[in-house]
Amino acid sequence: MPTASLSVPDPAALLQVQSLCDQTDPYATSAASDVLFAAAMREIVAWHQARSPFYARLLEERGFSSQQLQTASDCAALPLIHANFFKTHEILSVPRESITLHLTSSGTTGQKSQIFFDAWSIGAGQRMVRNIFDYYGWNTPQHPVNYLLFNYEPETNWKVGTSYTANFLCSFAPIHQLNYALRRTGQGSHEFDVYGTLRTLQEYAESGLPVRIFGFPAFLHATLQRMQALGLPPLKLHPDSLVFFGGGWKGQADKAIPKSELYGAIHRQLGIPDQRIRDGYGSVEHSVPYAECAAHNFHVPVWSRIFIRDVKTLEANPPGVPGFLNFVTPYVTSVPVHSVLMGDLAAWHPGSDCSCGLDTPFFVPLGRAGVSKNKSCAIAAAELLQGRAA
Repeated sequence: MPTASLSVPDPAALLQVQSLCDQTDPYATSAASDVLFAAAMREIVAWHQARSPFYARLLEERGFSSQQLQTASDCAALPLIHANFFKTHEILSVPRESITLHLTSSGTTGQKSQIFFDAWSIGAGQRMVRNIFDYYGWNTPQHPVNYLLFNYEPETNWKVGTSYTANFLCSFAPIHQLNYALRRTGQGSHEFDVYGTLRTLQEYAESGLPVRIFGFPAFLHATLQRMQALGLPPLKLHPDSLVFFGGGWKGQADKAIPKSELYGAIHRQLGIPDQRIRDGYGSVEHSVPYAECAAHNFHVPVWSRIFIRDVKTLEANPPGVPGFLNFVTPYVTSVPVHSVLMGDLAAWHPGSDCSCGLDTPFFVPLGRAGVSKNKSCAIAAAELLQGRAA
């Protein structure tokens, strides 16, 4: 677990980045917070400009200076880097020997984003997750739980980002038992073990301990469908159980069901309350965690900002207008991913549009733009479902 003493690589150059990442209230809003965010962005732009020839050329070609960032809204003018760029390029702003973690965005096939983290960057991201789990009361180090991960069972040198995240989330409550739904075959691939997953859920229900379920929603949905097909009675998991999804439906978008329908099925068949069923959103190219609030919206935490880009002009859209999702954050020192344009479509809304009481803006994902042969980890995982159905 990261500690409060975690420091940026160069405190003199990144003082405001350190101050921003030291913020423990994930959803704090104030004029001072916006000023601090802009200052941190100035520092990180200058950091990468001085250490990455690629990024220095990009700024020169766009005629951009870090001093143009005087307010948080000025970050809309930052030169964008598309997430797909990292599928074919390895760009570092620190010596390679400083890299402590290398993660990829895809599962078993397809082009992969290669993102490299130094100790500060991965530690800062983990602190953000811990602060969000603290905020929602999910950090319970005194209470063991049983885990069921709808994700890949790790293999040697397994670097898939969603697997890393799912396993890291197991650090917020002691592990009593841990099981995976996507099991290793011993031949470098994975299989969805639906019957083993059903047995695990039955055993967990009998144990009486809280259960934490993390991973791809498509596999939990398939498990619930199999329960119904087999005529299995509903289970009653401990009321302090938690479902936290990550990775999305992507390759199974045509089979995705509305969240309200999925969450209702989870409550009926597993007994988990709606307020303890949440979705997560993130990517290896932008590792700031986004967790659903109690009203199931993705509010933007204090360590990041988002812009929704017009699909033709890439200008920043007003509230409610769909476009490409652009993430901005100053905390990654190892790779210039502080303004990344995603292939996902979304729309943003002011915090006042949400009933949960948080003031920060939130975004609504609307799926991926276009059709690509590149496979995300969720798409590769979805192929396991297709293979099982066949």
